[in-house]
Amino acid sequence: MQFRILKFAVAIVAAAYFLSGPARLSASEAPAPNESMSIGGATLNVEIEPGDLTVSRTQVLEWVRRSACAVTEYYAGFPVRNVDVRIVPIDEGRGVLFGRTVLVDQTLVIRVGLSRFATESSLVDDWVMTHEMVHLALPSVPNEHHWIEEGIATYVEPIARAQVGDLSPETVWRELVDGLPKGLPAPGDRGLDNTHTWGRTYWGGALFCLMADIEIHRRTNNRYGLQDALRGIVRAGGNMEHNWPLTRALKAGDEATGVPVLMELYDRMKASPVTPDLAAMWRELGVRPSGNSVVFDQTAPQASIVRSIMAPRSSPSEACQR
Repeated sequence: MQFRILKFAVAIVAAAYFLSGPARLSASEAPAPNESMSIGGATLNVEIEPGDLTVSRTQVLEWVRRSACAVTEYYAGFPVRNVDVRIVPIDEGRGVLFGRTVLVDQTLVIRVGLSRFATESSLVDDWVMTHEMVHLALPSVPNEHHWIEEGIATYVEPIARAQVGDLSPETVWRELVDGLPKGLPAPGDRGLDNTHTWGRTYWGGALFCLMADIEIHRRTNNRYGLQDALRGIVRAGGNMEHNWPLTRALKAGDEATGVPVLMELYDRMKASPVTPDLAAMWRELGVRPSGNSVVFDQTAPQASIVRSIMAPRSSPSEACQR
């Protein structure tokens, strides 16, 4: 599980290549892509920039396809109609080194740094490409809400990959058990909108997502979950091509599930520290840490919520069938 432990160390590497927050690049930095694939109603234009790589072009394209399929199945369609995916070979490091999603003169561009020493195994294990593609499925929001952008990508990525069989449910929940404590408020915390540490941005945002997911499932008797709310935001036109106030996105999600969980939870957590009892949460869900994994207690009061969160919502689209 080493690749999961190092999961967010890539943010440090990415900072050497990109500024933080939404970005617009000049047209001179946007050479035409050189291969296209159609997935989930979208066209992905893939360019491998000049440089040496150990992995083959076919392996790189399969990595992009597999990541796009995870996002397509989670959102019931790829969240935008067109995106350029640029692979940047790097003469250092191992595996996938960084990812960044930006808007280039009205064109969405995902740039991912790939070590020349990357192997097919490191592409199969990679989370970065899926994480970046999840960013496409939320409108751009003001900077103080960056936690929701990173929180959704952190929370959705492993679940989406598990729903298409690329990760085990045990891996997903072990990562949550290990990661969510990093998102809890520290002394002096002033809520998610006002506390912009790494832990609160990524894992505090993921904690918001899990709490919302559990509550939506509870109130709707597992008929709906956060996945339905996020699909609803995309259906309402909310993707990264547009700038929205955060409350507009949250209300669109609540309308999709019929319960106002997202707005209620945001009102609680936006300006005040909220510290849930994670140990009690795991007991209620029936998620019991065991070594480097977890064991699921199917007799726990909320075990059905875990099963519902992880269950695929639809059959794979033709482009994503194995």
